[in-house]
Amino acid sequence: MPKPSLRDAILDAGLKAMFRTGYHGTSVRDVTAAAGAPQGSFTNHFRSKELFASEVLDRYFLHVRGLVAEALGDTSLTPRERLKRYLDLITGKLANDGFTRGCLIGDFSLEASGSSEMLREQLDAIFNEWRAPFAACIAEAQAKGEIASDFDPHALADFLLASWQGAMLRMKVERSAAALDRFKTIAFQTVFKELP
Repeated sequence: MPKPSLRDAILDAGLKAMFRTGYHGTSVRDVTAAAGAPQGSFTNHFRSKELFASEVLDRYFLHVRGLVAEALGDTSLTPRERLKRYLDLITGKLANDGFTRGCLIGDFSLEASGSSEMLREQLDAIFNEWRAPFAACIAEAQAKGEIASDFDPHALADFLLASWQGAMLRMKVERSAAALDRFKTIAFQTVFKELP
């Protein structure tokens, strides 16, 4: 009888480890020990740490897509309220972690994109895909006259995601919601302000 695959356990352990110690700070030994797997199991499933990190990133982005759909797909809210709902949803999740973890996509962007062209390209594709539902929600808000149409919806979506990533970096340093709250307050009183 074949042994059960440890692939999912290794990916789950890798996600937790890379959140804690980053791409470069996480070793294969750390991951396999956390998964309760022999090191040979890692090499049976993944040809390199870089390819493993790529799969961890895919797994994490699948989770993020679900959060985006949950917040932006709630048509009982106005488009502007849906944008706020996403930020509030993420703030709650970050609070549950004691403001010690941010976003693995942002973390990898800082750490791995300079050392891995493959991960950099994957992150670029993720940001492009991630931006699309925000741009659609912003365009809907502009069409309904909820927010100003001074800027292209894609540019505003880029601003939202990039600025939010920066706020999460500050949050991890400050270990509080202050940077997230500042961003939300300023963004929704200026760029995404409700039109009269």
